[in-house]
Amino acid sequence: MSGKENTVRPGRTSRLVAAAAVAAVEGAALAAWGIAMLVLGLVGNPDSPRQAEAGGLTVLALAAMPLAAAYGLWHARRWSRGPALIIQLVALPVAWTMVQNGGVMIAAGAALGAAAIAELVLLVHPAATEALGIAPAAGD
Repeated sequence: MSGKENTVRPGRTSRLVAAAAVAAVEGAALAAWGIAMLVLGLVGNPDSPRQAEAGGLTVLALAAMPLAAAYGLWHARRWSRGPALIIQLVALPVAWTMVQNGGVMIAAGAALGAAAIAELVLLVHPAATEALGIAPAAGD
């Protein structure tokens, strides 16, 4: 028997599935933004192509964190909760700044803020922490 078969994990819950979906959407949005920046830096006419390309690569690298957290949450991995929480805590001031900029950024900031709050609520719920093996099972 392998060690993986002996591991007891409560399993995936609807809250973890929802949290994984939110993290995956955030990661996909960051990846799309990074690719767009990279393409515009390569074929567009930015003020500084080198800065646009470096920014695109940086945003692509940042997209890895929510995508990894989404993977971990989907598979009910205990380690995934920390990165997912950190991402949301960082997203809140970013969302606030976006809303303060006005225009189209108000809608984007509101959507980011709503997603971050939803993810935080999902991740701190006792059912999610129990499913990840962080909190003791009820009755223990």
